[in-house]
Amino acid sequence: MQSVKTIFLINQYSSTPETAMGGRHYYLAQELAKKGHKVYLVAGRYSHLLRQPKQFSEPYLLEKIDTNFSFVWVNLPEYQEAHSKQRVLNWFKFSWALTKLRSIITDRPDAVLYSSPSPIGYLGAKFLANKFKAKFIFEVRDIWPLTLIELGGHSPKHPFVRFMQWIEDRAYQKSDYVFSNLFNAVEHMTSRGLNPKKFHWIPNGISINEVMNKEELSLEARSQLPKNKFIVGYTGTIGVANAIDDLIDAAKLLLAYKDIHFVLVGSGKEKKHLVQKALDLGLDNITFIDAIPKKQIQSMLSTFDICYIGWQKNSLYRFGIAPNKLPEYLYAGKPIIHAFSGKGDIVQQANAGITIEAEDPQAIADAVMRLYGLSDSERSVLGNNGHQYVLQHLEYKMIAEKLESIIFPGNADS
Repeated sequence: MQSVKTIFLINQYSSTPETAMGGRHYYLAQELAKKGHKVYLVAGRYSHLLRQPKQFSEPYLLEKIDTNFSFVWVNLPEYQEAHSKQRVLNWFKFSWALTKLRSIITDRPDAVLYSSPSPIGYLGAKFLANKFKAKFIFEVRDIWPLTLIELGGHSPKHPFVRFMQWIEDRAYQKSDYVFSNLFNAVEHMTSRGLNPKKFHWIPNGISINEVMNKEELSLEARSQLPKNKFIVGYTGTIGVANAIDDLIDAAKLLLAYKDIHFVLVGSGKEKKHLVQKALDLGLDNITFIDAIPKKQIQSMLSTFDICYIGWQKNSLYRFGIAPNKLPEYLYAGKPIIHAFSGKGDIVQQANAGITIEAEDPQAIADAVMRLYGLSDSERSVLGNNGHQYVLQHLEYKMIAEKLESIIFPGNADS
């Protein structure tokens, strides 16, 4: 007989589909609740990632999402931008608020999962787990403080970086399990003292209900799509980190092929500059379309012949990547060009397209021509490989079952 457990999932930057994107922990909570468990997802009321933050004056707001699934919002002050000092202060406020969750949640947790990037909340979450003798899981989605050192240029000797390093090391030692959506993160973690037997890869995935119940594209978006073209498409943030610069350079190399067209859907700080770059290069083979609702993404992907995702060359990618975009691309059943230099490449594992070196526009152009030169049925084989890979490995229902089997072994249905 399956026993019902109470699970706290804690991610300061989590959201609902109404406030932002929903995402990993929202869908995991949904699936665990469907299995009969009582799930509380705890997040901050305000972050720079939310489109429509919750407004309330009390310390906490408990929002019933579904049977067995409640969202707990912790009231945090607003701040102007991602590098604000108030954002850092909010890490500490959130951590402290976790120790007082009993004032809003009366159920005792059987398991507490705390998800990074900021390691500060670990302190409050672990206090909670210790108090109720619950199993504790530390989840790493962005390796801090290593990211701040390698990418941010911060000194490992800085007192605050040292403090975060102490928390990270302690979390690896004191947690019952350590999860990551980064395929190869265990390599770093063992160098910080983790017993590798504690490590489990829990990937990002898709909500099958969401992708199956897709919305049709708006007339405005559909009217901007080129007619009778071979479309190389991208959906997501239009920025340098997403290697859109390289894609524009690849489009320039393919300007002579009049039936090949690039469609870039999304928004971002760099978009204006990148649109101007395409204009300056005289490229009439690129169309920029504004961001569309998440429920319309599959409808947009269905209009593409190839999906593109790219990265910069980044030393941290040796531990893997976990973009939400990739499972969506794979589910769409389109061949993928993946400009990536790192470990844990799902496109390769799924045999769903072509992986090339990052930061190489000529390699992108060559990959486009290789896929362009295939027959429709040959491209369909690659696309179907990706679609099947998602259904077999990356559906949140399966990911939730994997998580459950690790934390509560022997809790399977009889």
